[in-house]
Amino acid sequence: MAVGRTIRTFFNGSWQNGNTAVMRAADHAMWLGSSVFDGARFFDGRTPDLDLHCARTNASAEALMMTPTLSPAQMAEIIRDGLAGFAPGAAVYIRPMYWAADGDETLIAPKADSTEFAVCLEEIPMAAPEASATLTRTRFRRPVLESAVVNAKAGCLYPNNARMLREARSKGFSNALVLDAMGNVAETATTNVFMVRDGEVFTPIPNGTFLAGITRARHISNLRADGMTVHECVLGYRDFEEADEIFLSGNMSKVTPVTAFDDCRYQAGPVAKRVRDLYWDWAASQG
Repeated sequence: MAVGRTIRTFFNGSWQNGNTAVMRAADHAMWLGSSVFDGARFFDGRTPDLDLHCARTNASAEALMMTPTLSPAQMAEIIRDGLAGFAPGAAVYIRPMYWAADGDETLIAPKADSTEFAVCLEEIPMAAPEASATLTRTRFRRPVLESAVVNAKAGCLYPNNARMLREARSKGFSNALVLDAMGNVAETATTNVFMVRDGEVFTPIPNGTFLAGITRARHISNLRADGMTVHECVLGYRDFEEADEIFLSGNMSKVTPVTAFDDCRYQAGPVAKRVRDLYWDWAASQG
């Protein structure tokens, strides 16, 4: 799925311009979904937390029983080389990927040492500071580790997210606030989520049903360093109905204020703005 204006693809040891074909019809990932990826960002000439995104790509591959073929440092070096081919000032979505070419003797499980690797760099602008989202409930829930590979950023998890989004869009909202199997709020269909009440920040505690994101962790660290109280705790829909602010955290846009949750309305508040400012200041400090 190409969405960027300019695309560069690393595959089989070299960079190519465009949306390069990298998979064959009978590859294990093509018909059995053994693919993982990660999403990092390049903007203002910087790649915040790129090393952590590369490390998570390898961890995701291992969770899907594949053997990574590169170290995180090697992966980051390839990515930085590819970014040099973009125009000054470009904002780029960075997507390193692994997938299995072959199955083992069962056919169903991937053959561990048949792992393929690619990086797709797409020029996609950062969201405007005033961009916002709206949320609604969904009947679909996040799975648990016993029933899905929720400890990986795996392509096979995303059809569940897609039906959450389709349901939300059909109701006139841009995203869904999603429960875990126990009935507690986990995240949205595409991002981690935070809420603010009485000047303190709250976010669902990681419980193995969703990926506690790299950007999420960075926001928590930045807020606490700035003197804010941040709670990782069990939250329900009522907590979000009674919130003063809600904002989303993800790699694509970093921070997105929420202006509605079903019938509840919110302003894009001062805490979300502060989180954005803190993130950009931190990113600028990384050199």
